[in-house]
Amino acid sequence: MKKLHVKKDDVVVVISGDDKGVKGKVIAASPEEGKVIVEGVNIVSKHNKARRQGEVSSIVKTEGAIYASKVQLYCPKCNKGVRVRADFQTDADGKKTKIRRCYKCGEII
Repeated sequence: MKKLHVKKDDVVVVISGDDKGVKGKVIAASPEEGKVIVEGVNIVSKHNKARRQGEVSSIVKTEGAIYASKVQLYCPKCNKGVRVRADFQTDADGKKTKIRRCYKCGEII
C-alpha cells in the first residue's frame, strides 16, 4: 500500500491545474490510486437516472478526485502551502508520537 503526505480532514492548497491556489479540506483520500477529494475543488457533473416511476432524473455537481501530488499542506503561520517533515514528540509518559512540521517555520501541522 502506498502512503500519502495528506490524510482526511487536512487543510490543503492546490498547487497546479484549473483550481490552482484554492484552499480546501480533504474529504477523502485514496492511497491505492494516489488521489484525494478536496472540498470545492474539481467540480464535476454527475447524471442521476430515475430508477423508479415518479422519480426525476437530475444532474448533480460534486467534487472529483485529483492527484495528491497536486496539493500541499496548508500552514496557518506561513499562510501558504508548504512541504512538511516528520518529527517525533515525546509525551510525559515517555511515549513517542509522530507529528508533521512545516519546513519553513517549524509549526506543528
